[in-house]
Amino acid sequence: MGENQSKKVSLPLTKASAASLHAGDVVSLTGVMYSARDAAHARMTEEAAKMRDAGETVRYPFDLAGQVVYYLGPTPARPGEVIGSAGPTTASRMDKYTPELLDAGLLGMVGKGKRSPAVIEAMKRNGAVYFAAIGGAGALLSQCIKKSEVIAYDDLGTEAIREMWVEDFPAVVVIDSEGNNLYESAVEAYRQV
Repeated sequence: MGENQSKKVSLPLTKASAASLHAGDVVSLTGVMYSARDAAHARMTEEAAKMRDAGETVRYPFDLAGQVVYYLGPTPARPGEVIGSAGPTTASRMDKYTPELLDAGLLGMVGKGKRSPAVIEAMKRNGAVYFAAIGGAGALLSQCIKKSEVIAYDDLGTEAIREMWVEDFPAVVVIDSEGNNLYESAVEAYRQV
């Protein structure tokens, strides 16, 4: 792969496609991605707990198998645009909910910042990956979102769950399915210089 090339990744992910990604890989994501952040994660896991307590089959607002969730609360779209500014939010705010969602089939997350040891263990257990998107580039990232539709929790406004079609969405694999962590390896590589 050339220095300025990125790996093309089709969404949803498969176990094989997730396993082929390594910490530090620059990727270009194309396919269906879902948005969800703090309030949506809290509601999804609260509803799942109620279903479990009632002896019901747990259903999430969308089938999590192989899906990627973008930690996103976009600004309102301007007339004629699909979505407003679409920059990532800090991933650690979703950490207390993430292991459950990974165990239910989620294979990828897009955000910014570090993840907890519990999330990294759940990623390794489930073969999932964590992508970082560039914070502060929300207006540019929104251009990669070609379709967006609220599918759950409309009452949460910008924190509602959206199904989005993305094309050539740029990201970096920060933590791969084996738990290799670019945030740690990059610091170590810098110390070696």
